[in-house]
Amino acid sequence: MMKFKRILFHTQFREFSLNSLESVMVLKQAGLEEIILTYVIPREDVAFVPFGGYQKNEENRLKAEAQVLFQDFEKAIHNAGLKSKIRIEEGEFNPTLLSIAKSENVDMIVIGRKKRNLFEKIYVGSHILDLLRRSEIPVMMAKYKVEYKIDNEAFTRTNDRIFERPLLATDWSGPSRNALDALIALKGPLQCALITHVIDEKMIQNADESKIRSIESQAEERLEEYRQVIQKAGMEAESHFTAGKTVKEIIRLSRRHKATMIVMGRTGNDWFEEYWLGGTAHRVAEISELPVLLIS
Repeated sequence: MMKFKRILFHTQFREFSLNSLESVMVLKQAGLEEIILTYVIPREDVAFVPFGGYQKNEENRLKAEAQVLFQDFEKAIHNAGLKSKIRIEEGEFNPTLLSIAKSENVDMIVIGRKKRNLFEKIYVGSHILDLLRRSEIPVMMAKYKVEYKIDNEAFTRTNDRIFERPLLATDWSGPSRNALDALIALKGPLQCALITHVIDEKMIQNADESKIRSIESQAEERLEEYRQVIQKAGMEAESHFTAGKTVKEIIRLSRRHKATMIVMGRTGNDWFEEYWLGGTAHRVAEISELPVLLIS
């Protein structure tokens, strides 16, 4: 059974980083015991300089600065009755972060996303998308405060109660089943789980009415199976399905049913398309204004 006892929380000390950490600490209700506070110093910040070599003094300065900045984070963690540990490393972001996560045997990686100018499209960044693709450990992209648009109307959303109404978007794959296990592991702060499935428009494009009804019936049956698994675990659950463009519909359903985060398994039938064009899960993580938890 999946548990989230140890979490790696990476920060670059941007605005709302501490708020984002506090929103995650409610997982203590689900068994969270320790948070590994992590800061990766970009290699280019301490790289070789002409006639100067490696900037070891600059690395030491950045590490000392991070230690000071982490004091407020540690205080918040200890006040919540949790343990903490600090890891500050220099190197390439993804390999270094994944190495720390493996050595610390964490159950989840929590990272933030970059931010463009006000009301521009939410921006994940290529290195974060690469991490989402590569990590075998569940990765949650935190988005504490987000400015976004719907039909050219501007909105601001604060994601401070992220585990109360998680939406599981499933395609019945192995990773989606693992995502269901992850959802159950959130028992405690979770108030109601939303299970959804989108019948991709390509599946019913040339289908007759009988075929469409059969596809819908199968979706309803499988969603009911998922719902019963969640209810047997002692949690409230409701199911919804629709048809259309998968990414667009997942986001629409998350808004319609007031989801507080999105949980998905990472899938992709074609490696080349998944990596270069971005799979469904990665597109949702990039576009949605909600935090997104991706499971292998």
